[in-house]
Amino acid sequence: MSSCFLRVMLIAFCALWTLPELILAKHTGITRRYNFDIKLQKVTRLCQTKSIVTVNGQFPGPRIIARQGDRVLVKVVNHVQNNITIHWHGIRQLRSGWADGPAYVTQCPIQTGQSYVYNFTITGQRGTLFWHAHISWLRATVYGPLVILPKRRVLYPFPQPFKEVPIIFGEWWKADTETIINQAMRKGGAPNVSDAHTINGLPGPLYNCSAKDTFRLKVKPGKTYLLRLINAALNDELFFSIANHSVTVVEVDAVYVKPFKTKTVVITPGQTTNILLKTKSHSPNATFLMAARAYATGPAAFDNSTTAGILEYDHQEHKSSVSNAKNRKPSVLKPALPSFNDTLFAMNFNKKLRSLATTKFPAKVPQTVSRRFFFTVGLGLIQCSRNKACPGPNNTMVGAAINNVSFVLPSTALLQAHFFGKSKGVYTTDFPANPPFKFNYTGTPPSNILLNSGTKVVVLPFDTRVELVLQDTSIIAAESHPLHLHGFNFHVVGQGFGNFDPKKDPANFNLVDPVERNTVGVPSGGWVAIRFRADNPGVWFMHCHLEVHTSWGLKMAWVVMDGKRPNQKLLPPPSDLPKC
Repeated sequence: MSSCFLRVMLIAFCALWTLPELILAKHTGITRRYNFDIKLQKVTRLCQTKSIVTVNGQFPGPRIIARQGDRVLVKVVNHVQNNITIHWHGIRQLRSGWADGPAYVTQCPIQTGQSYVYNFTITGQRGTLFWHAHISWLRATVYGPLVILPKRRVLYPFPQPFKEVPIIFGEWWKADTETIINQAMRKGGAPNVSDAHTINGLPGPLYNCSAKDTFRLKVKPGKTYLLRLINAALNDELFFSIANHSVTVVEVDAVYVKPFKTKTVVITPGQTTNILLKTKSHSPNATFLMAARAYATGPAAFDNSTTAGILEYDHQEHKSSVSNAKNRKPSVLKPALPSFNDTLFAMNFNKKLRSLATTKFPAKVPQTVSRRFFFTVGLGLIQCSRNKACPGPNNTMVGAAINNVSFVLPSTALLQAHFFGKSKGVYTTDFPANPPFKFNYTGTPPSNILLNSGTKVVVLPFDTRVELVLQDTSIIAAESHPLHLHGFNFHVVGQGFGNFDPKKDPANFNLVDPVERNTVGVPSGGWVAIRFRADNPGVWFMHCHLEVHTSWGLKMAWVVMDGKRPNQKLLPPPSDLPKC
């Protein structure tokens, strides 16, 4: 009796001793719940009021804050007439592709009156990302910051900031953006450009009738601020600078980088950049514009306006130093931005980006490659049907493609078709690994620039080590293309101008500390090489983050098969997954 009792007590004691460790191992974070009500909201900008699609009536939308290891549940309820989906841009979505969000790729859209719970865990990531609508052009107004803090008691690998401030860039149209893109696609022409760029939803003082709609950042002297920059604009890469201040780049796309100082940041749609701003030691009698304007490389029209916020110093702590200046109106200083087409500045900026590559933050770049791909990205012409009058030669319209394939979204979701083995009639697995024919990609274009259309994918076995070269073309015009890959981060191992040389260029690849990110700008008239491990089963969209090019077909999908182990397999779909 007593020995039995002792045995039971010993087992109980051991269980109590190990229970906290078991709990800690199973639950590395907490569950955070958010509600997104998709609703119309009247908003006034540039002295004009219009009704826009929003989350919870907010523009920009609410900030999501979580920690590394947290589980996030976001219930999205659609109260508008438009179909909607939400993409958690940059979240790896390990085995949770059903929550990724691109319409007709990983899910059917949430229709009017319906709801869907996005359920994902943030694994091994911390930093600045964002969320946005991922159907048609609704992300023009449906977007917001997604801030992932490090685990508790884990410090940043750079000076700890006094304050953190999200700065999210966008574009504003006076007209309805859905009408704009629908008319353009129907008529075969280019859509109208935006009327303004915005900082945190506000155009700023450089536009007519917009002085009151200006983002203001009040700072204290001698402090360090972490600015979380997010480019949520639809169609414009941007230069950003703060007058009379340098900043230090410390992170891109939620991955730490070797810090470097700069006066101007280049940021494409889909990219995020964390910068440290060290304020001046004394409060100057001046305000400083924080300005952003387009970096544009193609011949097409673009929004050439400049958005600005105001950086102003708090004078409370230095009353004596400003007592003589308080009656003088402070001067407003403007930053000097590069010219709108300064491709060399953009290239040099991007070449400065390097991973930390430390023991704590290693650069896990694949050293060997099992599959190589060479993708041309650019424009071309699509033959219109006889009953559609298009503005191009011989009844054509401008299109965009990867390896001459202009991607057509299906009427049902690719991920469902893949998971249930019903791909027939939905997609084919013959996406070309190389262009259909070789030509001088950045020189004189070929005479035939017609594009093929189709829903083609690349199938990859689990854990394939991929090397992908993305080559811009001069067809119609050379242009920079920010390519975003869903479901993965990748390492940028090389880049350059002109045509990629498979014999010479790989010798210069950086396999030691290349930058790791989820969106990369293919240089105008140049190429970029990336590597990634296909260690995430599912269907993963890859597309240009210039929305006009996505609409024209510059997109494709990777199908990554399940691995052999249970933790290498795509989980089944949730019960509330929307139906087409």
